[in-house]
Amino acid sequence: MKNVFGPGLILMIVIIATAISCNKDSAVEDTSTVGTTDITSVVQSNYIGTSTVAVSGSGITIKSTGLPNHKTPYWGVGNALYEDFPSGYHANVNTSISAHTYSMTIPGKPVIASSHEETTLGPIGMALNGVPIYNDREGGNVPLDALTITTFDYSGAHPGPGQDYHYHTTGRYTTQDDAKLVGFLRDGFPIYGRKDTTGVYPTLDAYGGHTGPTQDFPNGIYHYHASNVNYLNTGYYILKAGSYYGTKGTFTF
Repeated sequence: MKNVFGPGLILMIVIIATAISCNKDSAVEDTSTVGTTDITSVVQSNYIGTSTVAVSGSGITIKSTGLPNHKTPYWGVGNALYEDFPSGYHANVNTSISAHTYSMTIPGKPVIASSHEETTLGPIGMALNGVPIYNDREGGNVPLDALTITTFDYSGAHPGPGQDYHYHTTGRYTTQDDAKLVGFLRDGFPIYGRKDTTGVYPTLDAYGGHTGPTQDFPNGIYHYHASNVNYLNTGYYILKAGSYYGTKGTFTF
């Protein structure tokens, strides 16, 4: 059969095919650091105050009382760390906070989960000051609504029925419009503020994270970011919603 393709056309086809292949590869998530990056030293050097860190084998256990090391109206009037609510906000029906015995065990080298488990009610991680991190749901497994958010303090937190103080969103004492390390979730992956280490708002995957360098992991690690969506126009930004990227550890209390 006669060849109907000239050399110029063949070269053009090769160039186009190569470009398509390169573009496809560049869109693939870089997982080279997943399962190989050891988070132990970063955990040990960042948890403070009422938190203690113990390493056993391949696991890291962080224990805490869950009490915040910053101001909140939930400390109660007369406490040195008391401050009033934001304008228009008010106390939750649970007006007090108390110490608890929290223990979160996470992998020293977090890995991708073969099946991504949905986050549930209760603690899904722990902030660097030992306060539990919750997702975007409230009792009854319903999304946070504007009325519930009026019980938040300046840190995007409030106590539950067990006087268990916890964060749902970004706030004055965790992270605002920045790239600060907030803590670690139960799968061992770190969570940061809304910005990346370069000062930009990153494009995130379905789990609210991506792989790349951070100030704590300059060689790159998969990490979460707080949402960059102004939740219900309240000025608060959800820390974590949806499923875990990795295989979760335990959280007891």
